[in-house]
Amino acid sequence: MKLFVGLGNPGAEYAFNRHNVGFMAADTIAATHGFPAWRSRFQGLAAEGRLGREQVLLLKPQTFMNESGRSVGEAVHFYKLDLAEVIVFHDELDLVPGKVRVKAGGGVAGHNGLRSITAHIGNDYVRVRIGIGHPGSKEVVVHHVLNNFAKSDREWLEPLLGAISKAAPDLAEGANNKFQSFVAHAMHMEAETADDRPEPAPRKRDDASSAGSGKPAPAEGPFGKLRRWFGS
Repeated sequence: MKLFVGLGNPGAEYAFNRHNVGFMAADTIAATHGFPAWRSRFQGLAAEGRLGREQVLLLKPQTFMNESGRSVGEAVHFYKLDLAEVIVFHDELDLVPGKVRVKAGGGVAGHNGLRSITAHIGNDYVRVRIGIGHPGSKEVVVHHVLNNFAKSDREWLEPLLGAISKAAPDLAEGANNKFQSFVAHAMHMEAETADDRPEPAPRKRDDASSAGSGKPAPAEGPFGKLRRWFGS
C-alpha cells in the first residue's frame, strides 16, 4: 500500500488557491485512473485504487493545512506504513510555476502542512514539490498562496496536472526519477508547441435545451472543476 497525500484547505472558497495545488493533483489522479468516489476517512477524504502494480490510498486531509499531520498520521498508523511509502503533493514557492521536483526527506521550508506531517510521522516521507512561483516579496507570500490561480495559469497548470497524473504509476512504484523526468519532458514539449496552437473557437452553450432534455450531463473528466473556474 502506498499513501498519496494531496495538501490543501477544505471548502469551496479555497478550491482554486495556489496553496491547494496538492488537492488538485490528488483529484486529477483519482479522475484519470478511475478511483472510486471520495469518502470520509482519517479526518480527510480518501479514495483507494491501483496505480500500475501498486494499491494506493489517495488522501486529502480536511483538517486545514496547519493540522494536516493529524489526518496523515491516522492513515500511516492504520496501515503501518514505512515513510518511504508516503508521498505528499504540495505547493512550492521556491520553484517556478510548472516545475516539479521529487525528494525524500529534507526541510519543510516554512510550509505549515509539511511541518505538521513531520511532527506526526517523522521527516523521511517523499515530497512532490509543485512550483507555484514566489511573488518576490516575503510580505505578500501569504496573499500569494491563499489566492486563486490567475486565468493565465491555465496554460501551464492543466498540462502539469495531466502529466503528474499520467506518470503517477511510476511514482507509486518508487521510480521517482522516471516520474520527474516524464513530467519535465511533458512540460518542455508543451512549451514548444504552445505557440503553434490556433486560438480555440468560442464554445456554444445551450443550457436551456440540455437542462430540459432529461439526459445526464456528460462526465467532466479530470479537469472539470478547473475548466469551470477558468471559464471554459
